[in-house]
Amino acid sequence: EPYCPDMRKVIIESAEELGIEHHKKGTVVIIQGPRFSTVAESKWFAAQGWEVVNMTQYPENYLAREQEICYANISLITDYDVGLEDSPDVKPVTLEEVVRVFSENNEKIKDLLFLSIEKLTGVRKCLCSRALKDAIIS
Repeated sequence: EPYCPDMRKVIIESAEELGIEHHKKGTVVIIQGPRFSTVAESKWFAAQGWEVVNMTQYPENYLAREQEICYANISLITDYDVGLEDSPDVKPVTLEEVVRVFSENNEKIKDLLFLSIEKLTGVRKCLCSRALKDAIIS
């Protein structure tokens, strides 16, 4: 159970309620940043079946698990990766475009977070709440 299914369900429902375009699932590859991928990296990531290139999901997810904190990733997609530049519909990525798209979507993310937090109950039945139960051997 790699994520908190209850939290994930609430976030998806909230995105749908707010009319925010979203994907219910996907596979993330995490790279060191901040930087853009090379063309070779981008093509390799796509060949592996990874849909999102992200720089901020590790180590946060492991640290949350070690503290038994529920964690769900929300990726704000800002651009197509550089490996798709040979596609006629994809313009080369620029820092200016990334910042523009990110800024345009900040309010949507805030709305999504506030609505999702309101819907979360204090009752946790997920693995997150007991992740360390068998982790310590004494």
